[in-house]
Amino acid sequence: MYWISLFLAGACEIGWPLGLKLADLPNMKIWGIGIAVISMALSGLLLWYSLKEIPIGTAYAVWTSIGAVGTFTLGVLVFGDPNIPIRWIGVAFILLGVILLKVG
Repeated sequence: MYWISLFLAGACEIGWPLGLKLADLPNMKIWGIGIAVISMALSGLLLWYSLKEIPIGTAYAVWTSIGAVGTFTLGVLVFGDPNIPIRWIGVAFILLGVILLKVG
């Protein structure tokens, strides 16, 4: 249950930069800010719960990695951020680092 909570926290971590990006669109300011604030609150709450069982260093690395990789992927697929191989290699290194933290 703690790992599920951590992965959900990571998914919510993607929501707040998405909300801030949406707030820049016409007629979306309130909705975007609302999504960002709710996502931040849920993410923090779920991370707090997961820390009851998962070591803080591992949990924080997983949480931020899900947020970073998820936000990066959304940026490329939805918002037209640069889609070049070196950026994907960076994502692979982030994921490898988290795996090594969990295994080690």
